[in-house]
Amino acid sequence: MFLSLDGHGPLHAQLTRALRSAVLEGRLVAGAQLPPSRSLASELGVSRNTVLAAYEQLRAEGFITGKVGAGSFVATSIGVRDAGPGRREPVAPQSRYSRRARAVHDHSVMPGRPPRGARFAFQYGAPLVNPALTSAWARELHQAAAYTNPNYPPSPGLPALREAVCDYLGRRRGVKAAPDDVLIVAGTQQAITLAARVLLDEGDVVAIEEPQYFAMRQVLQMHGATMQPVPVDAEGIVTDALPVAAPQLICVTPSHQFPSGVVMSLPRRLALLDYAERHQCWILEDDYDGEFRYGSEPLAALRSLDRNDRVLFVGTFSKVLLPSLRLGYIVMPAGLRDDFIAAKWASDFGSSAIDQAALAHFISSGAFERHLRRSAITLRERRATLLDGLRACSRGRLDIADSQAGMHLVAWLRDRSTAQGDAFIARALERGLGLHPITPFYFSPPDRAGLLMGYAALSVNEIRLALGVFAQCLDEEYEPG
Repeated sequence: MFLSLDGHGPLHAQLTRALRSAVLEGRLVAGAQLPPSRSLASELGVSRNTVLAAYEQLRAEGFITGKVGAGSFVATSIGVRDAGPGRREPVAPQSRYSRRARAVHDHSVMPGRPPRGARFAFQYGAPLVNPALTSAWARELHQAAAYTNPNYPPSPGLPALREAVCDYLGRRRGVKAAPDDVLIVAGTQQAITLAARVLLDEGDVVAIEEPQYFAMRQVLQMHGATMQPVPVDAEGIVTDALPVAAPQLICVTPSHQFPSGVVMSLPRRLALLDYAERHQCWILEDDYDGEFRYGSEPLAALRSLDRNDRVLFVGTFSKVLLPSLRLGYIVMPAGLRDDFIAAKWASDFGSSAIDQAALAHFISSGAFERHLRRSAITLRERRATLLDGLRACSRGRLDIADSQAGMHLVAWLRDRSTAQGDAFIARALERGLGLHPITPFYFSPPDRAGLLMGYAALSVNEIRLALGVFAQCLDEEYEPG
């Protein structure tokens, strides 16, 4: 039991006041049993007579009941003292960081959350649900918990997991890296946060795709970066539109641009790397779901083309395994290793060793890639079902931006404004269908109704049922008059 003695007067009086406060403030609730006198005396380092004297005084005051030998209990008639007014005055931001965070981030308005009341939702960012994976992961955790060193893990990550990541990236993404190049982090969000701490001062310019991943934008804005949006077209980020005055950092999603879904062409990749070298700026490559591609061979990562060590390659296991598994990685430029490791140490000492050990074995055993192959087959079926259904109900009313990768695509309502798109989404939700607008991912969104449609979390049958509702809403939207 936590009791703070105030140091004034005899010990039994100090203990009496501490116990009385605990009762009045509700930390000891009515009917709760107090510790035996011997146990409390040992815990507090006082004599048992001191505890007995305090209990006797509280019993005389009516705060506790019972008697020596039978146990002491908080009296049921004791109420809890009001700890203060129910409503408190707002507090001004206490730092520049807090001021920026309040300006750009609102917990109550988060793009991508499932809409309340939706029976079906084309939820982007939600992974494939696989019960077999859940069972396999439980077995890995059980084994890892039994054999993992209980001490703090090394800040860069467990060597076994860093080696497994290097082997995987070399075979699947064309990235050559040594274990010392890899930093294990708590997902993409922490990777972006560490990059901001290591690379940016307040006011530094960051070039970012337009449109872009809203959480990346907000993290950088909280850190004080000056954001420079750069347009994206059918070949990815428009390198000719990069600022003349070089930014400190360029953030891109080349393998599957978020949210548009386009893949950065090879000429654009080479031009971007050349720009970074000439201007001595850094590139953050967010490879959030580059593992899944349809109808074409996997593209090598931008990092694999980097000959000047200017690219930070960021990967995550959230999309391919479980979002609740907060593990990802950064392939660090050699010259920044110590800075990133120091930033990671300052953040949390290191990611969970048990989770890391479980994941390392899951990868090295081959189970991870078997899971990827099964997931790719399932996602291909769901993507085809969604595309076929959208094309069938379109009848010239939709512009479908087909994506050859990832777990979502974009559909635009032809000749409809943003406001009309919001009304369309609201009507769909009334019928139990959750849809998501694309506007939150722009600094300056076009006045055009766009939908970001994820398909990973819905079965083929659920997609067909959801498309039935979608088609009805589309018919109502475009019916004459």
